[in-house]
Amino acid sequence: MPWTREEMAARAALELKDGFYVNLGIGIPTLVANFVPSDIEVILQSENGMLGIGPFPYEGEADPDLINAGKQTVTALPSSSFFSSADSFAMIRGGHIDLAILGAMEVADNGDLANWTVPGKMIKGMGGAMDLVAGVKRVVVVMSHADKAGNPKIVERCSLPLTGTAVVDAIVSDLGRFLLDRDKGRLIVQEIADGIDLETVRSRTAIPVVSV
Repeated sequence: MPWTREEMAARAALELKDGFYVNLGIGIPTLVANFVPSDIEVILQSENGMLGIGPFPYEGEADPDLINAGKQTVTALPSSSFFSSADSFAMIRGGHIDLAILGAMEVADNGDLANWTVPGKMIKGMGGAMDLVAGVKRVVVVMSHADKAGNPKIVERCSLPLTGTAVVDAIVSDLGRFLLDRDKGRLIVQEIADGIDLETVRSRTAIPVVSV
């Protein structure tokens, strides 16, 4: 069976390392915070100016003034710090964030990423993803393997407006966990969801898929 949103987030959490500064994108990536291994410490950063994000609040305990960049209510830790959005982006652009885990609409075989808009649809703005993918040390995408119509989202060339070029290092989808070999334009299997075979993955991927 394909992985659930929670299972995808748990697999993406395997990318976390002790001491990492990490930015989690909107959607499934935010769930990664629930699967941080107990034996490591990671520091979550938000573009709107918060370092050291705590767990999501319990019902009735939310502070509407304490939100992440996706406007979700969060909690603070004793070690949390707050600063301006300008300082937050200086942190990102300066290469001080180790890992960004983001959603995507399309990923190309060379690592190009499209995740911020679909032409013709209303959007609130570009957001910080373009700065993130340009400034962080590693980018992991978490997304469904195909769109609602069954079309592959891992493609030879993105058809949607790009967020960044040659930036994606790994992908976690509902079908498995993969490394993206940008030099050879192929997807390398790390793990496949139970009940899903390699041929199913290949049939829903528009670039070569290899198991090594």
